[in-house]
Amino acid sequence: MTEHTEGTSIVVGVDGSEPSMAALRWAAEQATVLHTDLVAVHAWEPASNGHAPYAPAPAGPTVTQEREQAAEVLAVTVREALGPRTGDAVLRIVVEGPPARVLLQQARGAMLLALGRKAHGNFGLPSVGPVGRECLRHATVPVVTVPVSDRSQESVEAINSPSLAGSRTS
Repeated sequence: MTEHTEGTSIVVGVDGSEPSMAALRWAAEQATVLHTDLVAVHAWEPASNGHAPYAPAPAGPTVTQEREQAAEVLAVTVREALGPRTGDAVLRIVVEGPPARVLLQQARGAMLLALGRKAHGNFGLPSVGPVGRECLRHATVPVVTVPVSDRSQESVEAINSPSLAGSRTS
């Protein structure tokens, strides 16, 4: 597994959901303002996880197909959230493993970790899911949870700016 540990990057967890797209948009804006790298991370686990070792293998996609599907989820989400012209402005990383563990490893040494969340949960309190809670508990970098808002439907114009595209140092 490759860890992105430059210390000048913003790492964002991407799972294809609207909250993760909101986090990706926010992180892209921050990366532009701070002239730093944007790293989009998608964690995936094989569908066979959780089955007893003696159980017959499920008739589903192969691990290779699941890996390809995970890469496609990340590519589509980045394209939907930031527009088709992101080019090399966003480093995309797909890693097999539990999402919280993968995000914590990828964010080690980064400037911050951005995660999406629903606008409000029960009783009007912020809604942070299990992956977000685990990241908040164990992160070694600041963690920002970005709520979904009405603005989340807009594209980020800044992602196409030369400052973000030229900020890549790797």
